[in-house]
Amino acid sequence: MRDYEVVIGLEVHAQLKTKSKIFCSCSTQFGAGPNENTCPVCTGMPGMLPVLNARAVEYAVKMAMAVDCTVNRRSLFARKNYFYPDLPMGYQISQFELPVAEHGHIDIHTEQGVKRIGITRIHMENDAGKNIHSSSDNASYVDLNRAGVPLIEIVSEPDMRSAEEAVAYLKSLRAILVYLGICDGNLEEGSFRCDANVSIRPWGQQEFGTRAELKNMNSFRNIQRAIEYEVGRQIDLVEDGEQVVQETRLFDAAKGVTRSMRGKEEAHDYRYFPDPDLLPLIVEEEQMEAWRAELPELPVARCRRYQETLGLPAYDAEVLTAEKEVADYFEAGLATYNEPKKLSNWVMGEVMRELNDRGATLAACKVGPGELAKLVRLVDDGVISGNIAKGVFKELFETGGDPEAHVKAKGLVQISDTSAIEGLVDEVLAENPAEVERYKGGDKKLTGFFVGQVMKKSRGKANPALVNQLLARKMG
Repeated sequence: MRDYEVVIGLEVHAQLKTKSKIFCSCSTQFGAGPNENTCPVCTGMPGMLPVLNARAVEYAVKMAMAVDCTVNRRSLFARKNYFYPDLPMGYQISQFELPVAEHGHIDIHTEQGVKRIGITRIHMENDAGKNIHSSSDNASYVDLNRAGVPLIEIVSEPDMRSAEEAVAYLKSLRAILVYLGICDGNLEEGSFRCDANVSIRPWGQQEFGTRAELKNMNSFRNIQRAIEYEVGRQIDLVEDGEQVVQETRLFDAAKGVTRSMRGKEEAHDYRYFPDPDLLPLIVEEEQMEAWRAELPELPVARCRRYQETLGLPAYDAEVLTAEKEVADYFEAGLATYNEPKKLSNWVMGEVMRELNDRGATLAACKVGPGELAKLVRLVDDGVISGNIAKGVFKELFETGGDPEAHVKAKGLVQISDTSAIEGLVDEVLAENPAEVERYKGGDKKLTGFFVGQVMKKSRGKANPALVNQLLARKMG
């Protein structure tokens, strides 16, 4: 970008899908009433002792394995001291000098090819509560339901050089978390949150520039917008002879700008020290191997299998495996009708188009994978045309039902009777003598016009291939 290189590092907080909090037995259920899921431990009452959630450890280690991190057999919990109203303990229990895992990586696809993004560390910590500011009441409230919810923080190396690379990394990271079943990846509810450290430096300079940390980004689109704005802001400052200040900035999605929130504290300001209430975390080799054996097929491996075993193009494989629920839906359809490319076209086409138009997730689609496969088979068997099949899918999207029964009940079965279609072709040719003469004079593009007229007369039920054959025979 102009004469500057962009440097981006990301800190991702992923909320683990445990039923209880990391240091107590309170529920992690989202949407409960204010302060409903709390107890003396997560509200920081004096004398209460934390007890580590074993499932949270399992999930953290599985994520570490999935991104090729080195899992530290021994790690320590520390107190990160700072004051904020939604942090009742006065400190956050986190990991500092010795985290649960270090030195991993994720490979992303860029316009220049595959690029490896390093992962510095993965550590475990508890979430803070939530401040709620009410202008109508002229008051602020604190909801501590989220306090103590288990998080893993995944810290990248500053290896990304554009907003597009940052988003590609985040999408890959989120996909792995969801495939593992350890995080639902919901950006809007805050179970997958990202802080971006953004700086610029002149091309060729090895030393990093002064960075700004960006917060308050709740979608991939907003993350890209925030980074792009911040890069432009920093370049403008430097070119105007000013200096970039190290600070934390919030992204204003409505205005598309970042604005200063506070000066950035250095890590030592938090006064980390070992938590005296928690023993060192020891992960035995035998337990690690058991967890490794439970790892599912991850997105990269699934994408490769779709290409090598199912024969799908790389683009199809990448689109289908980007979301686990989409890949699961596709594979369930194959169990009914083993035509990978045809089903892939329908999933990436009609299914995703309908979901995008409605702003819905796959859960809203009442056409199950088996029903979609039957619909594709009806087209291949010549029972209905592709256009009619699209209409059937649209009609059954909200209600569900058997496509074959629906087609018969609605009288949508394709007309493949040669004599019946021939009669329609003759009618169209008789009604359009001028177009016939133009066609015979060399205007072959009119074939589409004649086919369209026949399809219109048959209400879309004539077999298109047969229509084309008859037209070609009659018009030479």
